Amino acid sequence: MGQFVDGLRISDGSSNLMQKKDLIKEITNMAHKHDVYVSTSDWADHLLQTRPSAFKDYVEECKLLGLDTIELNAGLFGVSEDTLLRYIRLVKRGGLRAKPQFSVKFNKSDIPVGRDRAFGAYVVPAPRSSEIVEDVDFMIRRAERCLEAGADMVMVDANEVCKHPDSVRADIIAKIIGRLGLEKTMFEASDAGTSEWFIRQYGPKVNLYVDHAHIMDLECLRGSNLGKSNAFFGPSYFLL
Repeated sequence: MGQFVDGLRISDGSSNLMQKKDLIKEITNMAHKHDVYVSTSDWADHLLQTRPSAFKDYVEECKLLGLDTIELNAGLFGVSEDTLLRYIRLVKRGGLRAKPQFSVKFNKSDIPVGRDRAFGAYVVPAPRSSEIVEDVDFMIRRAERCLEAGADMVMVDANEVCKHPDSVRADIIAKIIGRLGLEKTMFEASDAGTSEWFIRQYGPKVNLYVDHAHIMDLECLRGSNLGKSNAFFGPSYFLL
């Protein structure tokens, strides 16, 4: 399915199991034969928490193993913005792509509850799910600075924003896309319903990070805008 895949992400658990470097090289070579780039996961975050001085060596090793992109989870670093920008420049000087990852957090109680009630009736307020609400504008500005520093793509871990299509915070997503654009922004889509929502709202060229099991359904949505809910055509993979 390489013709439908732009990038392959090696998760932390997988990289821990693949101790032999030859195996990683075999995987990256196979991906490159199909014009698929290979990205790290959050291993850089673990490395920076244990041995911050080893980051430059980590970049070199990733390059030797054939990886193309290094992800930097800004939410887990616990470092200043200037330090994050310095890491991005180190990745770029090493000849690799840099993809910082940001998260959007908000109180679940901010999601409107879809239930009917009589006008003026009292509704018990939902308890606040968190005392910390992230400033979306601040997150966007940090992402803009990363792009200005040379980052190739910004990953938005919007799990709390768009995990379920019936509670999508469309206003937050619209603000992010309006400021950063579609080309440089990637969203994590947790399920097929969320992927369908993104494509219906922003078209087939929206960047989505999905589980490999959803690739066929996603590409059918991109090509025909038909999902599994279309009973006439049946399961979407038959459209191929």
